[in-house]
Amino acid sequence: MRFWRFKKKYRDYEINPDEIFIDDVNISDLDQQQFEGVIEKPIPIRSLAILGIVILVALFVLTGQLFSLQVISGDNYFQRSERNRLRSAPLFAERGIIYDRNGKELAWNLPLSEKDFSLREYTELSGHGHILGYVNYPQKDSNGFYWRTEITGLTGIERKYDTLLAGENGAKILEMDALGNQLSDNLTVSPINGQNLTLTLDTFIQHYLYEGIQSQAEKSHFQGGAGIIMDINSGELLAMTSYPEFDSQLLADGQDLDAIRALFADPRKPFLNRALSGLYSPGSTVKPFLALAGLHEGIITKDTKILSTGKIEVPNRFDPKNPSIFRDWRRTGHGLTDVRFALADSVNTFFYILGGGDSTRKGLGIENIEKYTRMFGIAEPTGIDFGNELKGVIPNPEWKQKTFEDGTWRIGDTYITSIGQFGFQVTPIQMARAIAGLANDGFLLKPLLVKNEKIEKIKISENITREDFDVIQAGLRDTVTKGTAKIVNVPYLEIAAKTGTAEVGVNNEFYNSWIIGFFPYKNPQYAFALVMERAPDSSTGSAAQAMRYFLDQTKEHYPEFFESLTGE
Repeated sequence: MRFWRFKKKYRDYEINPDEIFIDDVNISDLDQQQFEGVIEKPIPIRSLAILGIVILVALFVLTGQLFSLQVISGDNYFQRSERNRLRSAPLFAERGIIYDRNGKELAWNLPLSEKDFSLREYTELSGHGHILGYVNYPQKDSNGFYWRTEITGLTGIERKYDTLLAGENGAKILEMDALGNQLSDNLTVSPINGQNLTLTLDTFIQHYLYEGIQSQAEKSHFQGGAGIIMDINSGELLAMTSYPEFDSQLLADGQDLDAIRALFADPRKPFLNRALSGLYSPGSTVKPFLALAGLHEGIITKDTKILSTGKIEVPNRFDPKNPSIFRDWRRTGHGLTDVRFALADSVNTFFYILGGGDSTRKGLGIENIEKYTRMFGIAEPTGIDFGNELKGVIPNPEWKQKTFEDGTWRIGDTYITSIGQFGFQVTPIQMARAIAGLANDGFLLKPLLVKNEKIEKIKISENITREDFDVIQAGLRDTVTKGTAKIVNVPYLEIAAKTGTAEVGVNNEFYNSWIIGFFPYKNPQYAFALVMERAPDSSTGSAAQAMRYFLDQTKEHYPEFFESLTGE
């Protein structure tokens, strides 16, 4: 009985969980780190679902990345891994040689044992810098591998014909170990050497023309100059040079940094190709073209005579006591002048009246002045496939309105334009092309610098007669035999020419000097144009003196050139 009661009492006894949790001592010494005495609760279904989703997304992303690495980008990464073991090294192509018209080397290659590529060598004869230009060379990184793999033309012919001259590099594969040591190499692609290029230039004519300009600049304190000699039948340029120039060898080698910095700092702008990009007032060199226009328009004949008293006056209707006066360079005048004498003695008053007229005679007018000068390509692009050619300006009423606050065109503006001033701007290459058009009886040529290029020429006018051309050509010969260009009246060659001078500077304290012409006179083959830039007005130098230097040096050191012209 007692036992039963005891047993019943035991079964009815209950312990609430709260009574367990309020104990702060683990009396039973249960190991809670092994979850002894800990109540376990089941994980909710929602948590399991979220966990499953996260795992699935992670597996999906990893699988996609694995697919991308193995399948989509597998070839790329394989090649990258191969490149970690295999390195490509360039096999440099030989650059094409540049020749003059007679086969003289102007730019060639000099192999060096310590270099993987040949270095460029340039002619030592002066005058070629702007034409040839220069190159830069491949460069290695700090690990000894080439990051620049081409020999590249930066200016001049080197740049213009870079693709043709450069050829195509080859390549060899180098097998490397993990430390970067070369294990083997295998030739894979052979280089294709560049093509050679023959220019129209005659290197000696180029050189002596440059020397003539340089000598006159240094002697008479000209800031710069440029010269061109052109075949009047083909447009080929035997010479096109600009002073001062840069040294192609100096810039290609890149070693003398002080000399290179001096070039860039030179205020005379030695990188400017004045033959193409120099703009100058043409001065009296426009007179032959106005004279031809006057003959063709019937304003003058070869026998027309105009009295030159040394000036021409334009009445001032606002102040009759102060007329506008346009003076001749010869203050006492030239007397009665026909067109040949007006060209030979460069009579300004003759061309004032021819261009603008006076109270007794109608002139060409600014419209015809512009028409005929543009017909000969003056202030127009020549089309030469080289360099940065500028266009130029022929003053006219529209130009004056845009340029000056008082844009009214007056007769005096026409007078000054008639002698190649008042904003008139041309390039030497344009004047060489224009005078070639006078020498060949009216054909305008595209200047060429590379041999065997297509000759391009157009007829200037179908209506200008041969007789009119003869008159102008005779006047230009008179200029040499008894006029302003007597300094180039050499005994070994008959030359026809026209000189010109233009005042420049804020106070006309400087001047530019020109000479244009052709030779031989009786059977013209070559036209020329020289300009000397910005000498002080106290100087006595001229472009004609630079031309004479060229003629004499060529006769002495390169006589076969003139012998081929005269048939001696």
